[in-house]
Amino acid sequence: MEKSPPVASPETAAAAVEVAARFRSLVNNEDVGTIKQTQHLILGRLQDSNAVLTHFNEYSEQCFSEVSSDFASKTRLLKSMKADLDHIFLKLRSMKSRLAATYPDAFPDGAMAKSMDQRPDLESPLD
Repeated sequence: MEKSPPVASPETAAAAVEVAARFRSLVNNEDVGTIKQTQHLILGRLQDSNAVLTHFNEYSEQCFSEVSSDFASKTRLLKSMKADLDHIFLKLRSMKSRLAATYPDAFPDGAMAKSMDQRPDLESPLD
């Protein structure tokens, strides 16, 4: 069931032609040409920018893939080193406390407390 287009009366057609002619007289053809030229210029610049950004994104993705595995391995190494150092300092503290308990006269008062753990607390935020 196709609908047939409505039949315009001759008066309606003449009015439409008149309205179209008036709209055409309002617009300057040179201005329309200038607008089209400007739009094409902007389109070209946007396409160039898009190509540059696409290339940059591909390059960034390549660099990230190269660096991310190295960064992950270094992170694992640092975590392992921190665990090892924590273990070493725990052993040192226990040895110092045993020495202080076994030989209380060997350390002056308060000297042992100051030297027990002089490491900065890396877990707390800096002031």
